[in-house]
Amino acid sequence: MKFSLVAATAFILSAEAHTIFQEVSVNGQSQGRLVGLRAPNDNNPVTDVNSQDIICQKQGTTSNQVISVSPGDKIGAYFGHIIGGAQFPNDPDHPIAKSHKGPITVWLAKVDNAATASKAGQKWFKVWEDTFDTSSKQWGVDRMIANQGWVNFSLPQCIAPGDYLMRVEILALHSAHMQNGAQFYMSCAQIRVGGSGSFSASQTVSFPGAYQRNDPSIVINIYGLAGQPDNAGKPYSAPGNVPVIQC
Repeated sequence: MKFSLVAATAFILSAEAHTIFQEVSVNGQSQGRLVGLRAPNDNNPVTDVNSQDIICQKQGTTSNQVISVSPGDKIGAYFGHIIGGAQFPNDPDHPIAKSHKGPITVWLAKVDNAATASKAGQKWFKVWEDTFDTSSKQWGVDRMIANQGWVNFSLPQCIAPGDYLMRVEILALHSAHMQNGAQFYMSCAQIRVGGSGSFSASQTVSFPGAYQRNDPSIVINIYGLAGQPDNAGKPYSAPGNVPVIQC
C-alpha cells in the first residue's frame, strides 16, 4: 500500500494533536464542561478495537448527572484539544489537528439508569454520522473543525423515552494505513429522553465487537495519488456494519 509523505508527516504530528469530547449542548444551551459525561482524563486515542476502552474511552471523569433531552432536540457534542478547549492561545491542534481526517458517528444504548449503568454489555444503535463528501472532499472532522469543535445533530423524533448512554466518536484515519493505526476518540454522555417515541432498535452492535481490526474502513489509506486525504475520490462507509436508524 502506497504511503505518502503527507501521511508520514501526519503520523509524526499525531502524538500532539489529540482531542476529547467534553461538553454537551441541548438546543444551543451548554450543559457545562464534563456535566453528564464519562470522559477520559487525557486526550490520547484508543487504537485497539477489542479493548474495553473502545466503549466510552479510558476510565476518567464520571458525572453523576443525567442530561434531559427530547426527541427532535438539536444536540451538540464539543471536542477540544485538552479539557477546557485550546492548550494555549492560537493552538493549531484545537479542536484537533487538521491532519486527523475521518468520520464522526453517534450511537445510543438504552439503559435503566444512565448515571449508574455499566458501559459494558450494552446494545448500541447508530443515530447519526458524518463521513466523507466525495464532492467537496471534506470529512466529518473537517466540518467539526470549521464549527469550532462542535458536532451538531438532531435527536431522532422516534426515540423512545428513557435513559441512554450516548457515544460520540471521532475516527481519525491519517495513520490508518497500518493495523492499529486508526485513532478513536470518544466519550459517553448520560441522557434522559422524554416524549412519546416508540422506536425499538432491531439492529444493534456491541462494543467491543462492532469493529474488527482488519475492517476496510479502519485499515485504510485515505491518501490519493496526489498525496491528498481525499480517499482517492471514493465513497467511505464508517465501520460498525449497521445503518443510521430511520424513523
